[in-house]
Amino acid sequence: MTLRLVRLALCCLVLLAVLFPTPPVRGYPIDGFALTGIERLVRLTRMDSTTLLRTLPYGARHELEYVRLNLMDDPLYELPEVDAELQEEIGQIFPDMHPSYSVAVFDMTEGRPHRYAERNPTAGYQPGSVGKLAVVTAFFCELQNLYPDDYAARWELMQSKVVKAGPFGVYDHHTIPLYDTASERYARKRVDPSDEFNLYQWVDHMLSVSNNGAASIVWREALLMRVFGKDYPDLGHDDMMTYFDTIDRSRLRGLGEDIVNGPLRDMGIEGDAWRLGTMFTRGASAIVPPKGGSTGTVRGLMQWLTALESGQVVDAPSSLEIKRLMYMTDRRIRYAHAPVLDSAGVYFKSGSLYGCKPGTSCGKYRGNRMNYMNSVAIVEQPDGARYLVALMSNVLGRNSAYDHQVLATRIDRVMRRTAAEDPSESLGTGE
Repeated sequence: MTLRLVRLALCCLVLLAVLFPTPPVRGYPIDGFALTGIERLVRLTRMDSTTLLRTLPYGARHELEYVRLNLMDDPLYELPEVDAELQEEIGQIFPDMHPSYSVAVFDMTEGRPHRYAERNPTAGYQPGSVGKLAVVTAFFCELQNLYPDDYAARWELMQSKVVKAGPFGVYDHHTIPLYDTASERYARKRVDPSDEFNLYQWVDHMLSVSNNGAASIVWREALLMRVFGKDYPDLGHDDMMTYFDTIDRSRLRGLGEDIVNGPLRDMGIEGDAWRLGTMFTRGASAIVPPKGGSTGTVRGLMQWLTALESGQVVDAPSSLEIKRLMYMTDRRIRYAHAPVLDSAGVYFKSGSLYGCKPGTSCGKYRGNRMNYMNSVAIVEQPDGARYLVALMSNVLGRNSAYDHQVLATRIDRVMRRTAAEDPSESLGTGE
């Protein structure tokens, strides 16, 4: 059977999974290598059970078929009114938290009415790496423009097209995983200009380990799809660089901004609720000039999350594929590291940006000039509880990872309507 026929069959299964969701099955989120070429997944399949238990919590070991869109049967087109009872409960978990904290939560548990609550919903924050969700949205939007009615062709292109990092990939301290499926050698490294991966792997590097170079490359590829259209699949690295060397910079600035923000506006997310203005690496920003700055609010992020679960981020197959990519994270940190979420399926993106005042040394994630830390999570507990969370903060001088983990525990208790087990809330380190 040809790869294209396999992809066609897969698309039929995707549509069936969206329309007729299957119950949870036992397994691992690692059965997607043959469909994606993401090599790090092979390493997980080859681990012995003891090593796998140390590497992945229970909730991170579902198969791809487990992942479904929770609001397909009852899609949301705008956020509901605040639920007074839930609003009061959420307000009670913040008495000892810094006033800069903003949060939005949405309960989509099957069998009970939708409930929504928010705190400081329109306060603007630098979104940091949470903005990479806007980049993946732009990328899938341009894939749809290339192949409006051929889902299999989209996934086939993501697997088959290999692109080089070039100057867009530098510089970033986040490392990416490298696994040789033949020798079984595993390592981690920073992205350098010579690195080559297929599109699925670049998207995975962007979301699973939050690599900034990968984010700039995925943004770049979305832009190139828009510019070259049907010629994009055969576009080579040299021709790409020739384009960037010769294009008018002012035109490129506007194009780069429209590529990433246009899909958000089409979803009804306004510019003051969420926008990106700058690529994620200096190498990329030197080529595609920034425009307009970046900001985010918990309300804007919640609009995106509900659209994703409703199959409205581009379209239903794209929404499902994005959610799968959010599930296959490299490790759980910050909000997602809360032990109360160990048994839950968690689809997660975190982001941070900190800076020190001139002449001071403030430490990593302890900025005294700015200290943004943001978390976006879809939580699916084994007891059937399903809810969405967007959390943003700017607490100067303090690493808020632990506080985000505390809030994850408290929010889970509210959303599942459970009592505290003990005063310590069973917390770890946050990292």
